[in-house]
Order: sequence, then structure tokens, then C-alpha cells
Amino acid sequence: MRLFRQLVPHLFTLANLFSGFHAIVVIAQGHFMEGFAFIVLASLFDMLDGILSRAVGVASEFGVELDSLSDVVSFGVAPAYLAYAVHFHQFGGIGMVVSAVPALAGAVRLARFNVQLTTLADKPEFVGLPIPAAALTLSAYLVFFHPRSLPAPWDTAALVGLVLGLAALMVSRMRFLNIPRYTRRYIRQHPVETVVFTLGVLVVVGTKGYALFPLLLLYILGSIVRDSVRRWRQRHAEEWDAESFPGEVK
Repeated sequence: MRLFRQLVPHLFTLANLFSGFHAIVVIAQGHFMEGFAFIVLASLFDMLDGILSRAVGVASEFGVELDSLSDVVSFGVAPAYLAYAVHFHQFGGIGMVVSAVPALAGAVRLARFNVQLTTLADKPEFVGLPIPAAALTLSAYLVFFHPRSLPAPWDTAALVGLVLGLAALMVSRMRFLNIPRYTRRYIRQHPVETVVFTLGVLVVVGTKGYALFPLLLLYILGSIVRDSVRRWRQRHAEEWDAESFPGEVK
């Protein structure tokens, strides 16, 4: 029974990896929407493996490393290849380099996360944009909004800006909220976040994925504003302390 409990979360992690691999295969065959669907499926497996491992008390460093390796494929390589196949392939080597940027930034972000990990407990915030959020944002834009949203060459400029912006946020020191956990304790302590996230999921399902990109963009912009306000308050609080107690500041 204990072996089964330890194995189940890892199976979900491997399902995440397989979904990412399958996404790459179908994208190479020109089935972009199907590839996007498997990236979304990978994100669901990624969420479930973490929830299960903590629920049954088998979270481990091995699980963290396996999860990161899977995420590099599903949320780094797969969406990067989708960007290349949908648009950047027409620019040759330069297009390949630009397409690879999210995968490279995602790998750096995951490596930093692993070496700075001090506890296996769930965290309310992440330093840097989580790689699944970046992958879903880029993939949803590619399949639902590109190139219909803007005429050439603005479609290329917008996509380059999105790719570089997401990559920069992944390796940044900005803080982003974790997704809600549907436990009685979490819902009691964070009712607003739980309701907002639930409504967002329902809207995405109701629009068959079309609302995913704008909602994720709202999450990213809201997190940037929230973290900027937090930094501003912290800086002004330190300045106030320095003015109030000048003799104690070294």
C-alpha cells in the first residue's frame, strides 16, 4: 500500500511528460489545436501530481526533480516548438532562436527553483512566473489569437514581445500567486481567490478555451501590479523607519 501511495503521484508526473511529448508529435504533424490540448492536459496532470503527493504525504526531492524534468518538456519545449511551427519557422535560424527563448528561460527558472527549495510544503507564492502559466499563455495566444488579431508585420512584433516578455517574467524576481487548493482550510482563509479561480475555470470551459489567454494575461498583469505595490510599500516603510530612527540605521 505504501509503495502504491508513493507511485501514484509519480505516474501523474510521467503522464505530464507523456502529454508534452505527444503535443510535440502532433504539432510536428500540423495539428496545432490538438497540440495545445495536450499542453493543457499536461498542466492538469502537473497540478494533480502536486496535490496528490502532499495529500498522501509522499512529497520528496525525487518528486520535485522528476516534476521539473517533465515541465521542461511539456511547458518549455512543447510551447516553444508550437511557436516555431505556427509562425517563426518562416524566419529560419533567427526564428528558431526566438522560439527557443521560452524553453531556455523556463529551464533556468526551474533550476533556480530547485536549488532555492527549502521546504516541500505548498507555497502561496512563486518567485518568477510559473512555467505552466507561461506555457498556457503563449499556447493559447498562438491557437486562438495569432495571426487573426493583428495584420503583418504587427503579428510578428506582438508574438516576439509576448515570447520575450514571458521569458523575462519567468526569470524575474516578481511574485506570482499559486493556484488555489480546494481544501476546507484554504477556502476558509482565501475565499475570494477560490471564487475567482473557479469562475475563471468555468469561463474557460464555457468558451472552449478562447478565454484562457485574456484571463492569464489579466493574472500576469494583476500579479505585476500587486508585486509592484508591495515593493513600493516596503521601500517607503524602510524609508520611514530610517527617518524615524536615524541613529539605529547602519
